[in-house]
Amino acid sequence: MSDTEKRAPFIVFEGIDGSGKTTQKNLLCRRLSAMGIPVYPTREPTDEKIGRFIRGILSGDTAVDNRVTAALFVADRLDHLFSKEHGMLCELQSGVPVVCDRYYFSSYAYHSVDMPMEWVMQANSIAAQTLRADCTVFIDLPPEKAMERIRKNRENTELFETLARLSAVRENYFRAFELTKDTENIVIIDGDRPIEEIEKDVWQAVKGFFQ
Repeated sequence: MSDTEKRAPFIVFEGIDGSGKTTQKNLLCRRLSAMGIPVYPTREPTDEKIGRFIRGILSGDTAVDNRVTAALFVADRLDHLFSKEHGMLCELQSGVPVVCDRYYFSSYAYHSVDMPMEWVMQANSIAAQTLRADCTVFIDLPPEKAMERIRKNRENTELFETLARLSAVRENYFRAFELTKDTENIVIIDGDRPIEEIEKDVWQAVKGFFQ
């Protein structure tokens, strides 16, 4: 999809595990619905077949090489884009805004802990060239605070949910943001505050796309 092609807004939420990005994504979707704006809320990994397999890997049910996991994310993302049944492009081209919990920046940040970021970015180049977010909202939270939330709110942790890995992931996010600053619209919001304050800042960042 070219940048000039008419489509609805595409907003992505990013952040390390426990940052509160899913909460903010849900609040934005609720706000848009209350305004009478149709919205397609979605996430990655998706709830489709490849995405469900990935979730099994992340939960520890299936063991595979990290390069395989990275490649599966690429496959799930391309299906998420191009599927005629549940694809984001179909929704956007039909005039429905899409709000997504994670997109290719998650791959840049998480998979580059174990392999070169250049490889991860190249593997995701079709997605990046096909559809960039109008705004990527990064909810920033110190990894220590994120781990406190994860331990408090979950019975089980996932593959990447350790302090060392989340610290590396956060560093990779900022590295990726610097590498893509000329092509991406990224808004960084302090996530170590009350939910209501964060929600206000999120709306200030994205409201222009819905007016």
